[in-house]
Amino acid sequence: MSWIYLIIAGCLEIGFTTCLKLSDNFTNLKWGAGFLVCAVLSFVFLNKATTVLPLGTAYAVWTGIGAVGTVLVGIIFFKEPFSFWRMFFITTLILSILGLKFMAEGKG
Repeated sequence: MSWIYLIIAGCLEIGFTTCLKLSDNFTNLKWGAGFLVCAVLSFVFLNKATTVLPLGTAYAVWTGIGAVGTVLVGIIFFKEPFSFWRMFFITTLILSILGLKFMAEGKG
């Protein structure tokens, strides 16, 4: 269940970074409130995950999910640059997240 909590926390991190962008420097209260809700819930679920998972692994996976998701949201919704090298490094980040997950499960 701790991995599910961690994935939820990572998805909420994508939510709070997206809301941050849309909040227009917190002048748009709807998106500012969305940022606050997503940020708080993200930390709640991260905290739940770290009760079982190693702290360093959980933090790396949480930030990795947030980074990959935020880059993809930027490309898809905000028309940010898409290039071979950007996707190459995002792919290596995803592989690193999976590696941490499998190492934590194998206690290796």
